[in-house]
This record gives sequence, structure tokens and C-alpha cells, in this order.
Amino acid sequence: MRVEIDENSGFCTGVVNAIRKAEEELSRGELYCIGDIVHNSREVERLQRKGLKTIDHGKFALLKNCRVLFRAHGEPPLSYKQAEENGIEVIDASCPVVLNLQKRIREAYEQVKREQGKIVIYGKRGHAEVIGLVGQTNGEAVVVENEADIEQLNFSHPIVLFSQTTKSLEGFQNISALIKERGGAGVIVHDTICRKVANRIPQLRNFAKIHDVIIFVCGEKSSNGRQLFAICREENKRTYLVQSVENIRPEMLEGAESIGISGATSTPAWVMEEIKKKLTEQ
Repeated sequence: MRVEIDENSGFCTGVVNAIRKAEEELSRGELYCIGDIVHNSREVERLQRKGLKTIDHGKFALLKNCRVLFRAHGEPPLSYKQAEENGIEVIDASCPVVLNLQKRIREAYEQVKREQGKIVIYGKRGHAEVIGLVGQTNGEAVVVENEADIEQLNFSHPIVLFSQTTKSLEGFQNISALIKERGGAGVIVHDTICRKVANRIPQLRNFAKIHDVIIFVCGEKSSNGRQLFAICREENKRTYLVQSVENIRPEMLEGAESIGISGATSTPAWVMEEIKKKLTEQ
């Protein structure tokens, strides 16, 4: 039985940088992180064993004189303000792509609000990155998840559309076309999809086609993982979603001569290696 790990899967550069910074700072002592550093419970647990303490924004607001890591997803301006007021040393691991998008949204907001326009963000409500993006507009941006959400937009004023970096390019193109159709010249569209994520889709389709079975590895909180898993299933019906080696059942592999292992941008390489090791030992 041939077992192959998808060479394009696993941590994106932003997540690699955040985890590297966390491990470096943990060697200096106590370190907090707002939210899970990555949407993968196995990696979160590994870093917690090293001493990383995961907190929410409510707990963060009460901390004083300590060190807090801002993960790759980015944080809203309020978090930086609270850190300064409470003597907190920020270890900023925000992804440069996200930081650039925050800056662009902040600048666009200052311009469009003079015309009573709106910033619209195609993304998932409550997602860590989206919270940081909406924060650049004093909470005034409108988040659009699907076609039905377009009905809440006021097309009598200018609209500037951006996207959460990890959404699918196809989904963004569909939403932007519908908004442009309704708003015409009053709509400005900025394609802010991270190409590291977008380029994975055609690569993943090809990978799914060449194997009998695909084991797709991701954490239950990973929206990127769910999206990529769905892409895999479109190409290969024998695609199974797992979080760890313990989730693999014998019937998944029955009759397979070739098995592909892939994962989300939040999936650690070591978890996929664990699965490959188990499969090759059978």
C-alpha cells in the first residue's frame, strides 16, 4: 500500500511564525495567548504542556504586567490599547498578510465613511481574523457570509468589499459579482484572498484524484479545513475527515492500494506523519 503526504498541506507561513515565536518566548517564562494559537487541538495541547496559557478577550482585559502573544489571525485596535494601558508586553505574531489587510481596511474606512458608505467583509462571523478586521472600522463593517446576507446592504451609498484572507476564491468571486450587480459603480472590490490558501484548491483537487483514499486531517474549529475537506470530497468520495491517528478505522482503508494524507493550513506536519507511520506499519 502506497501512502503519501500532500507536500502542499500543513501550516502556512503565518502559523509557522506564530508557533516559532511562542516556543521562543516560552523559554523566557510565563506566556498567554488570546484564543487557540492555531485551530488544531493537538498542537494547542502540545504548547500548553510547554506552558502556553490560552485565554479569551475577557480574561485578557484583566491581565496586567505580563506577556501575551497575539496569534497569526491578528487582533483589533482595542487589544493593543488595553495592552498599553495594562503594562502588557505584546508578542505580535500577526500574519503580515493580515496586518496589511487591516491597514487597507482602516484606510478605506476613513475614506468611505465621509460619503456615508460601508466597508463589507466576506467572511465568517466571529472568526478571529474577522473580529480583527471589523475592529479597524470601529465595529461598523458589515460581514457577509452568503448570498442571503447581501439583502442587508444599503446600495444607495458606496460599498467597499474585502475578504477574510482564508475564504475560497470561488466563493469571493461569486459574492463580489452579486454585490457588483446590485450596486454597480458604487461598489469597489478588493480581492484580499491569501494566494497560499487559494492556490491549494487546484493542487488539492489533483492530489485527491490520484489516490484511492484521502485521509484529511484538521481540527474541529478549522474553517479552512472544512472548506478544503469539501473540495477533496468533490473529487474523491472516499475522503475521510480525522483529527488524529485514533480516528482512523479499518473500513476506511478497505481495498485501497494508494492513500493520500492531506490537511488544513492549521494542521501540524507531525500529526500527518503519525498517521503515515501507522498506515505504513499495517
